[in-house]
Amino acid sequence: MHDTLFNRRALLAGSTAIAAAGLLPRAAAAQMAGGSAEDGKLLALFDAFFNEGIDDSPESATSLGLDKGHRAALKGQLSDQSRAGRDKQLARARDQLARLNGIDRAALSESRQLDRDVVEYDLSRRIANETRFTFGNARGNFQPYVLSQQHGPYQRLPDFLDTQHRVSNAADADAYLSRLSAYARALDDNLVWATEDAGKGIVAPDFALDLALGQLNAIRGRPAAETILVTSIARKAKAANLAGDWAARATEIVENQVYPAYDRYIAGVQALRAKTSSDAGVWKLPDGAAYYDAAVKSSTTTNMTPEEVHQLGRAQVADITAQLDTMLKAQGLTQGTVGQRLVALGERPDQVFPNTDDGRAAMLKLLNEQIRDAMPRLEKLFITLPKAPVEVRRVPAFIQDGAANGYYQGPAPDGSRPGAFYINLKDTAEWPRFTLATLTYHEAVPGHHMQVAIAQESPDIPMLRRRGGYSAYSEGWALYAEQVADELGVYENDPLGRIGYLQSFLFRAARLVADTGLHHKRWSRDQATQYFVETTGYAKSRSQREIERYCVNPGQALSYKIGHMQWAKLRDAVRAKQGAAFDARKFHEILRAGAMPLVLLEREVMRRA
Repeated sequence: MHDTLFNRRALLAGSTAIAAAGLLPRAAAAQMAGGSAEDGKLLALFDAFFNEGIDDSPESATSLGLDKGHRAALKGQLSDQSRAGRDKQLARARDQLARLNGIDRAALSESRQLDRDVVEYDLSRRIANETRFTFGNARGNFQPYVLSQQHGPYQRLPDFLDTQHRVSNAADADAYLSRLSAYARALDDNLVWATEDAGKGIVAPDFALDLALGQLNAIRGRPAAETILVTSIARKAKAANLAGDWAARATEIVENQVYPAYDRYIAGVQALRAKTSSDAGVWKLPDGAAYYDAAVKSSTTTNMTPEEVHQLGRAQVADITAQLDTMLKAQGLTQGTVGQRLVALGERPDQVFPNTDDGRAAMLKLLNEQIRDAMPRLEKLFITLPKAPVEVRRVPAFIQDGAANGYYQGPAPDGSRPGAFYINLKDTAEWPRFTLATLTYHEAVPGHHMQVAIAQESPDIPMLRRRGGYSAYSEGWALYAEQVADELGVYENDPLGRIGYLQSFLFRAARLVADTGLHHKRWSRDQATQYFVETTGYAKSRSQREIERYCVNPGQALSYKIGHMQWAKLRDAVRAKQGAAFDARKFHEILRAGAMPLVLLEREVMRRA
């Protein structure tokens, strides 16, 4: 999902890192493999693009293990959270597109033409959207609000420092403290940007800001020494056997720099809340209808309109509901609507984990066991398997109120961190036992982890594209992977698990209706939540968290079902073309070509067929 979902796709890259790893630069490797001179020029250009992005993103450098050598200073820095930083990135995108257009496409090999077309698609769409819509983020998945319950440095940086900033020596620990100081400025810069946008009528709904305040107070309301900002460095310094009182130094920074910034930030959020309303959809924004139309096209990488998506969602919900009706009756669940029967099933004592630490531990244990069970089955339908492991973890409690229900984080390229599927365990009642297996297959294997790790480890594509992400491709794959898991026989002796699988599909179809309902039909948050509860059978708390996510991420939720339908359609098209020669294992090798827009995926799949 994840979507929130920052992450995801990377391997050791950039010419310096490649050389350090004992590998050839991409341009040289391409020519040794028989690539054209223009192929070499393109790959050298992609290396430059990659390096430019890493040099401007200290967090990415750390996530990829590239904050060393000539980039060692990045380990003590954070990315620019100001509007000026956004403008700088947009200017770089324009410059990169101009340089890319200097490549002679006709002189490229077929595989390099695909690489070029994917990058050109990304840059041109980004430039067009961020030039027209100057607020928030109008890249792949639109984010109109730079400050909400899911957006802003307060929401992601504490977790980043805790889970990704590695400490093995005193220099690493000093870099952590430097980032802790920089965190205060990041908060200030983000607030200035959000306040400027608010002056143009761009401000998150009041309930989103209430959730943001709850997360802020979860840290600010504690003594500095007890926050994750301090306990994280204390734990890491102890594990590294470092001398000195690192906790005391971190506490001083939090008390004297970070907490004053939190106080300014909290006051700023309260001021923003006074300027907004409970209107949930982006229709309320200046040029809101055009903004949502662009968001739909960007997230789905199609030319579908909001109305077309809404009607498709209605049809999909009706079809899947009919299938579930039959399956539930076979289990003796005959009374009430499908949604009501799913609620009743989810509330059965045998389906609920205790909402305790022991209950959460038991759920995590089951999820990890499901991954281990799925792994040996994969060879039936896949040739290439990921080398990196994956595990299930709990969403950190201090961000669980505003965080997504689940999301995936890619493995570290240097092997220091596995891939991870994070599940929000604020309330275990939101996760009935029968729903968990399909969630595992979506987030881990054969879902996100399979797709992300295979691309990350692929020798077939340039490093720049190993990090690429398109929501309709990746989320569509993950939902298609749930279907693949069913085809692998995981539900042969688990009829309730198969009901959970169909409920997952119903959930994604309902998203098509709810997201377009909020932003195109002008539904309220309560109206969308009620539709979700009645349609999917999910608990109200879980349903409302989903709806609140869609309110600040317009269009992203559409990518799952739209993407799934395209993956399934393409497999059927290849099977029809190849007949008895069709091999799903070979079809799935497309993952080695990396993420791409759906329109280019169709072209490439059919070219290979």
